[in-house]
Amino acid sequence: MKIFGVCGWKNSGKTGLVERLVYEITTRGFKVATLKHAHHQFDVDHKGKDSYRHREAGAVEVLLASSKRWALMHEIDDGSEPSLDQLLTHLAPCDLVLIEGYKRDKHMKIEANRAATGQPLLALEDATVCAVASDHKPDGLSVPLFDLDDTAAISDFILQQSGLGMRKTVAPDLTPLSMQNDCFALPEGTKWLPVDEALAHLRGRLGPVVGVEITPVAKAEGAVLALDQTALRSNPPGANSAMDGYGFAHASTGDGVQTLALVQGRAAAGAPFDGVVPAGSAIRILTGALIPAGVDTVIMEENASVQAEKISFQGPVKAGSNARSAGEDIQAGKVAFKAGHKLRSPDLAYLTGIGVSQITVHKRLRVGVLSTGDELVAADGGQSPAPKTYDANRPMLLSMARRWGYAAIDLGHVLDDRALLKDCLDDAANRVDVILTTGGASAGDEDHVSALLRQEGALDAWRIALKPGRPLALGIWQNVPIFGLPGNPVAAFVCAAIFARPSLSLMSGAGWIKPQGFMVPAAFNKSKKAGRREYLRARMLDDGRVDIYKSEGSGRISGLSWADGLVELPDQAMQVQQGDPVRYIPYGSFGI
Repeated sequence: MKIFGVCGWKNSGKTGLVERLVYEITTRGFKVATLKHAHHQFDVDHKGKDSYRHREAGAVEVLLASSKRWALMHEIDDGSEPSLDQLLTHLAPCDLVLIEGYKRDKHMKIEANRAATGQPLLALEDATVCAVASDHKPDGLSVPLFDLDDTAAISDFILQQSGLGMRKTVAPDLTPLSMQNDCFALPEGTKWLPVDEALAHLRGRLGPVVGVEITPVAKAEGAVLALDQTALRSNPPGANSAMDGYGFAHASTGDGVQTLALVQGRAAAGAPFDGVVPAGSAIRILTGALIPAGVDTVIMEENASVQAEKISFQGPVKAGSNARSAGEDIQAGKVAFKAGHKLRSPDLAYLTGIGVSQITVHKRLRVGVLSTGDELVAADGGQSPAPKTYDANRPMLLSMARRWGYAAIDLGHVLDDRALLKDCLDDAANRVDVILTTGGASAGDEDHVSALLRQEGALDAWRIALKPGRPLALGIWQNVPIFGLPGNPVAAFVCAAIFARPSLSLMSGAGWIKPQGFMVPAAFNKSKKAGRREYLRARMLDDGRVDIYKSEGSGRISGLSWADGLVELPDQAMQVQQGDPVRYIPYGSFGI
């Protein structure tokens, strides 16, 4: 249950503002309660009423009920007024409690202000007043100012400050993409597909396939924002000191030796000075402390001397020195992150610093990894006979999916049996958002993945002008996309890094991503024919050059471990000599 106050002097428009806010915020789907501080000996009961007679007879509590509402009246025997915290415990759970009055209590408030009252602004002296709603433009404000009648904008501010967000419901355009069976279909007559065209085709056909959820910021590392996130509070929330030192009004200083009287007390982080520093005086102020009224400049303590309750320093001092302005990092209501941003550890600090405790994110993409083939077995300490192949792809792809921030689901290994494969895919369709398979995606007698997808799902076999990893099977099974990667581990790795990674990012809601490459001198010689793009296992040397693995054979799994990146050679023919610039993409640029 969140609380937010509306304060102000008599006839400032508090009650009217609360009335409008209740209507505006409840129409947005939030449940609102109010708590008003009554003045002038106001009583909730009157002489002559039945409830009054019950109380006069000695009832400690009277519960008055009708078909429209009920009210509980509790007698205060000792005459002491209950605190705000005590009163809040009597309210039923709701989204927001709007508190009218109680201006001396330490909760966030917006001040209602009218020029006709002639009263001084509470915001100038009370750090808990974080905005002003007024019918004019008061001077000296360091907090946001709203028109007193702009109920929608004030409601937005209160909901942001309270951490409730703008609406309770999620925007309708966040519905996950429904995959069509012809999603991956290529234009008729397409044979060999260049890498860039394949990537463009995937980018144009895919979109987010996951729903959204609300999660605590503290647990959101790696999550993808589903909505733009604005700052709920300015950072810093108020003008504050950047140094330990002494604060004063710059206008009261000049050239030469300056001497100012020290006021009693100090301003510290979390313990602001409750008062005004007179012109010609200074106050002790610590790093991060809110700058008191009457202060606009801070001098470092190393540059001042203190004697007999006075400070002296050499002028002139630059106006505003060592004073951070409110909102200089970001102002409340400004967008901190756009939808699609994937949250990192520093982002969690930023969100927390601007008051955000919960965010709307895409649900984590569930990536299933499936191996097929009679020849595959799990690693068994080297005991299997030569005809058997150890399943190296599945642990590699599961690890890659985890490194990319997704929920990696091990779908296991299926033999070359179409009925077993169908059962596995049926089960997977209820557990994952996308499936990566290896093996069984070509057109041979035992390639049951492609056969089953053609028969009961959808399949498009892409022949990509790429080395290694030319075949790429893309299909749909019960609305779940399937990426059929080559069975060779080196080719599977390259295709996953080049095609699956940006596609999965798009489906996760994070948008399309491109690996960042660098032009570096080659430490090798290489002759390349035209027609295919090539990715060579490569390693950066200590001298800043990049070398490639001794063999280009795609059966050499050791080359993947030897390398720390890939060298990308373009589609056209080229002759690489040592020292020539080549494009090197480190594993880190693939998120590996």
